[in-house]
Amino acid sequence: MRARIYQPARTAMSSGTAKTRMWFLEFAPSEAREVDPLMGWTSSSDTQAQVKLRFDTREEAVEYAREHGIDAQVQEPHKRKPNVRPGGYGENFATGRRGAWTH
Repeated sequence: MRARIYQPARTAMSSGTAKTRMWFLEFAPSEAREVDPLMGWTSSSDTQAQVKLRFDTREEAVEYAREHGIDAQVQEPHKRKPNVRPGGYGENFATGRRGAWTH
């Protein structure tokens, strides 16, 4: 069985870091999906592709994979860059702003 261990990135629509601290072990699909000719749904008999295990640390995930004989590949997370401008969006409307706010 092949799997990957990763730490999810934050969503593109938010600046928060919720749900990005856990590590996940996710199995790779062992067979391709098939399209049902009548309904058009995709299906597969591979039930391992539905499994997603959650761990507190990377080491726990790697240890679990090693103990159960799972060929796991670890993907290092991409860390977010620090803010370029201090103050952020709220600084645009501050009363002590140096310049006038214009469009």
